[in-house]
Amino acid sequence: MTSLGDLHTTGPTAPPARATMVRVPGGTFLQGSPERTLDWLEAEGQAFPRDWFTDETPQRPVTLRDYLIDRYPVTVTEFADFVARTGYVTSAERAGGSMVYSDYWEIREGACWHRPAGYGSGVRNRGDHPVVHISYPDAEAYATWAGKRLPTESEWERAATGRAYRLWPWGDTWDPTRANTAEWTGGSLRGLDEWRKWWSGIHNAQGPVPQTTPVGAFSPHGDSPDGCADMTGNVYEWTSTTAHLYAPETRCDPTIHLVMGRFRAIRGGSWMNFRYQVRCAERLYGDPTGWSNFALGFRCADDAPESGAEHHGR
Repeated sequence: MTSLGDLHTTGPTAPPARATMVRVPGGTFLQGSPERTLDWLEAEGQAFPRDWFTDETPQRPVTLRDYLIDRYPVTVTEFADFVARTGYVTSAERAGGSMVYSDYWEIREGACWHRPAGYGSGVRNRGDHPVVHISYPDAEAYATWAGKRLPTESEWERAATGRAYRLWPWGDTWDPTRANTAEWTGGSLRGLDEWRKWWSGIHNAQGPVPQTTPVGAFSPHGDSPDGCADMTGNVYEWTSTTAHLYAPETRCDPTIHLVMGRFRAIRGGSWMNFRYQVRCAERLYGDPTGWSNFALGFRCADDAPESGAEHHGR
């Protein structure tokens, strides 16, 4: 079992520098998906019905000011420094476990950010991987300590897609070599049966070990137009936005309606997902009261300083 000492050879460091942040220029972009994308998803014969994706509609123009966003998701080493410096205890550690997937989603005893597969697992050689098993309060606590904040859902999507609508950060043609998804390691998985076979092979050999990769491993060819890495796959990412429909009259899967106004928006998809679930406009939601899982992390954002002004942070 790996101890936290494996990640600290010189003691705790200062919070991560803003040199790793990207400045996203203000302006108007198209958030959400046009109906033609839902037509395509339906025609593709992928595993989910159309009303699973209608919360991405209607597509609408959104105007943002300049802002900063982390180029990469927060890593294990960065989170370990935060814990060493502050003594912070995550939601999963306090609860005694976190969610993993075996043949179904379950709480794995002992699972947390430094034991990603539960007791007996560790994070040796994973310092540059995105940290997982992070709840919304955990992500907020780190961001506050770092002198930053979590991105809004609109900020996240703008950083992923650029000013023009595109399916994935690099464009509208799927390429499994540009992101850490199930199709990068498992090939062209066209349905849930194929996905279950892929995951069973990994789980039987390794247990519920997150199949994350080092942040930036698919950069620059998987980057967004503004230079953000890992916006597709690797880990799901928290945003600060409360779940809501873009238009109140939108009809969605009933489970989506249930979380509106309660959960927070999660973006990006993860190493577990198909191409359809890692699109720039895809929306998922998470319980912000302490829930976490082995594919869920975050990145930070901040308001941009005025042009020419010095920005003071930790």
